[in-house]
Amino acid sequence: MKIGLMLPQTEGFRGPGVRRWDDIAAMAGVAEDVGFDSLWVVDHFLYQMHGEERPRGVWECWSMLSALAAVTRRAELGTLVLGMGFRNPALLAKMADTVEEISDGRLILGIGAGYHRREYDAFGYPFTHRFKRFAEGIEILHGLLRNGHIDFEGEFHSARDCELLPRGPRPHGPPIMVGTMGHKMLRLMARFGDEWNAYYDDTGNSVEAVPALREKVDEACRDVGRDPATLARSVTVLIADPDAEPWWERLPTDREQVAIKPLTGGPEETAAALSAYQPEGVSHIQICLEPTTCETIEGFSTVLEHLSSS
Repeated sequence: MKIGLMLPQTEGFRGPGVRRWDDIAAMAGVAEDVGFDSLWVVDHFLYQMHGEERPRGVWECWSMLSALAAVTRRAELGTLVLGMGFRNPALLAKMADTVEEISDGRLILGIGAGYHRREYDAFGYPFTHRFKRFAEGIEILHGLLRNGHIDFEGEFHSARDCELLPRGPRPHGPPIMVGTMGHKMLRLMARFGDEWNAYYDDTGNSVEAVPALREKVDEACRDVGRDPATLARSVTVLIADPDAEPWWERLPTDREQVAIKPLTGGPEETAAALSAYQPEGVSHIQICLEPTTCETIEGFSTVLEHLSSS
């Protein structure tokens, strides 16, 4: 089971204030050194929590990811997850294959339909017909990355006689991961995705929620004629210092919020809690560490040692 680390981009998340690029690059270096398998970034522009008067700023995802591709050497690099409504899908395929080249084939392209209306309105992106826009977008994205060519005309997106040239180091591009729990979105994920992700607000940060979610994913695969065993599964887990400010209790969402209780405890206890996901079919965990600093990342090495020896 791979273990990844979410890097801090949002003001006041996983540590106080604004994290500068030098700080984030240093954290990425420490994470690679201590043995994390992957590094992850979120895709938001502004993030306004319930009950807060002003939004929190966020460093732009793809710019950050491109820089990380150049300064890291081993860890996979993932987006958790890109809002498909923010970027033209054919251009996104081009961007993805370019980061594939920079990183020598280490990208995991996580995508979703987006949900936080505040930033859509602020930056001038349409919030309507999100499913239809996503459905067209993923068809273009998948076609270009897998086949290098597509000729598509839709209601919201088009890519006429479009070719993806030159190609990155993997002939069929990076794996596509879809973060979703919606009925229709799960079936798109089963058609076009290589991996499914559940964030900690989907699971309530508990392994006990995974079997029911896994059955929904398996059902979606069967509905589109796919063997569920061919789809990788990942989850994001929140681990927080007991004294951390509980921002996770005020997350904005478009669905009923599941109560979130962060993992706490010593290295052995934390490793045991993470290991419990593997029998449930999870092959990759992204750790959201509160706070995230070079020191807490280095301290997490003990957990990774327990996991590797178990």
